[in-house]
Amino acid sequence: MNVLNRNINNIFLIFLFSHLIIWTLIPSLTNTNLPLDTIEALAWGSNLDWGFNKHPPMSAFFSEVFFQIFGPQDWAYYLLSQIFVLITFYFVFKFANEILENTKLSLLSVFLLVSIYFYNFTTPEFNVNVCQLPFWSLVVYFSWRIYSSKDIKFKECFLVGLFGALGFLSKYLFIYLLASVYLLFIYLIFFKKMKKFDFKYLISIEVFLVLLIPHFIWLYQNDFITILYGIKRTGLEDPDILNHIQYPVMFLIKQIGILIPFFFLLWLLLKKIKFKLNYNDKKLIFLITINILPIFLILLTSIITGSKVRTMWMTPFYLFFGVFFVYIFKLQINLKKINSFLYCFLFLFFLSPVLYSYISISQNEKRTDYPGKEIAKKTQEIWNKDFEKEIQFVTGDEWKAGNLSYHLKSRPVWEGFSKDEILKKSSQFICIDEICLGRY
Repeated sequence: MNVLNRNINNIFLIFLFSHLIIWTLIPSLTNTNLPLDTIEALAWGSNLDWGFNKHPPMSAFFSEVFFQIFGPQDWAYYLLSQIFVLITFYFVFKFANEILENTKLSLLSVFLLVSIYFYNFTTPEFNVNVCQLPFWSLVVYFSWRIYSSKDIKFKECFLVGLFGALGFLSKYLFIYLLASVYLLFIYLIFFKKMKKFDFKYLISIEVFLVLLIPHFIWLYQNDFITILYGIKRTGLEDPDILNHIQYPVMFLIKQIGILIPFFFLLWLLLKKIKFKLNYNDKKLIFLITINILPIFLILLTSIITGSKVRTMWMTPFYLFFGVFFVYIFKLQINLKKINSFLYCFLFLFFLSPVLYSYISISQNEKRTDYPGKEIAKKTQEIWNKDFEKEIQFVTGDEWKAGNLSYHLKSRPVWEGFSKDEILKKSSQFICIDEICLGRY
């Protein structure tokens, strides 16, 4: 019996629940310590601000919310990451239903994402890339509602601005999606005259900018440190004419490599590779805007500036590739071949956690093997020899000091690298290597 003859919504819920359980349980059982980016987010969250030395504040905010609920329980932060992924999958499925108007095809478009390792293998590490995923899907979904509707609604414009701001406050690269969506509306309103201008469109921009004001103030007060960090990561500090060629070429090669399993899984569904693009098709125009245009813009940035695009930065860019390619090939999809597709889907679905477990168990020099709890216990013993009151702050790098902030019972605030400045204000402190702990 064809599994897709059953209730599609129930199958989708089983998929979501399975993804949640597997990717919360596996890292909880096989990792000794939380990953680097999650520890960083928790360190920042202990001393919440409107930005930090590497990223804007949203990943730290959500990590801190979970810490206030669950405390130093590692499984909680793997769960947090999967909640973000599941919300993302839900809105991809919801969007697919409106585009494809077929629940079976919508389910397949989500299943195709299992072949992209951004949405399985890397999801246990809650970081800025995972943090922006639900906001990316939400902006796309509500932008589509505005795009496809004759009547512009205040609510949908407000939500695009809200989720756009939250996405941008997760990671600045979110701007590539926002730029693509706004370019589409500018083109349709002012050049093609296909939509009438409505002042409600400006609501999304106003909400977006108002929500970003505190972060912009923080940036100015902190000498744009987050932006400078991003520039350093792209290699712009090392100008070389060859970078304008080699980095974009490397970028394209890596993206092709990432998508090979995706296209193989898609191929299993098709009678033959044949399609015809109708550029007057409004759905196709929107799908090209949200899938191809952001990638083109980031490639163009690399070509013009000679900047290096790191692979993990592309995490949200392929969320709607399943919808895009199923829409293009929907006349060629052969549901009689669905068993081959499902076997391969299940193979990939379970292969990722198996590989993750193997790597986690067999390799013992990873960040997730760091003995954070033991080091925190020994540090507490050293402190207790000289002082009776609890530790209130810790300074040093986000990894070592962040682990102490997370594991120590008193949850000391991470004070960054400003050791000399904070020690002048402290009444009691000790320093071990590059890490200092104390009381205000």
